Amino acid sequence: MPASSPVKLGIVQMSMSSDKGANLAKALRMIGEAATTGANIVCLPELFSSTYFPQREGETVSPEPIPGPTSRTLSRTASSSKVFLVGGSILERAGGRSYNTSIVFDDRGRIIAKYRKVHVPYDSHYYEKSYFSPGGGYKVVATRFGNLAPLICFDQWYPEAARVCRLKGAQVLFYPTAIGWVKGIEPVEGNWQESWEAVQRGHAIANSVVVCAVNRVGAEGEMTFWGGSFVYDQFGKLLFRAGGDEGVFVVEVDLSLGGEVEEGWGFLRNRRPSTYGPISR
Repeated sequence: MPASSPVKLGIVQMSMSSDKGANLAKALRMIGEAATTGANIVCLPELFSSTYFPQREGETVSPEPIPGPTSRTLSRTASSSKVFLVGGSILERAGGRSYNTSIVFDDRGRIIAKYRKVHVPYDSHYYEKSYFSPGGGYKVVATRFGNLAPLICFDQWYPEAARVCRLKGAQVLFYPTAIGWVKGIEPVEGNWQESWEAVQRGHAIANSVVVCAVNRVGAEGEMTFWGGSFVYDQFGKLLFRAGGDEGVFVVEVDLSLGGEVEEGWGFLRNRRPSTYGPISR
């Protein structure tokens, strides 16, 4: 596809129940809807096949291998829908460890990337270190619709992750996400949702990339996920922001803008890596 051609991103903003089969069936329907609406690349939310179990410690969970039942189902759906698919994330078991893993499929259903969440939080209602080991690196995959990089939720707060993906050639950053309000906790520092969106807008501008964040919605236990999935272009223009309800949304982006922004502003060519040593310590 020529760089000047528009690319259509499909956002699946969904709520989840305790019924894994129902969650998966809903996700498949919504992927199909996005494809029918013209999406080239579709993204699901983080841990889309289950409730957000890390809000409590000591939950009984069922990791699965990749390939496994969920990845095979997503593979068939990507193939039948003829879309590239960022499969949100699932709880993967590999080598005696569990990971929060995003799988990327091409439009023939082949796995073309597997990314294990690098930044794993441990905080009130986000007890992810009790369930996930951190991944070891970032993945960028080339497709005919541009170069994609999957990152996951808490990775959103780290400019290093976005920058590394950009340096590896990413044109679109996808962030499958599970974030929301916690019952009984009043944020004293300010509006969490505004900060969550603002930091990712900064990644888009600083790296001349499209940023697409795909959040879940609905009340689960002590948490209410706020939705608010969004897309920012390569200079921080808001192209789309969802509300707090379920839905399938298709957003058109122009990947050629990234080259224009970098040519005009030179954020990458004026880097000074020799001064960045403390970042890696």
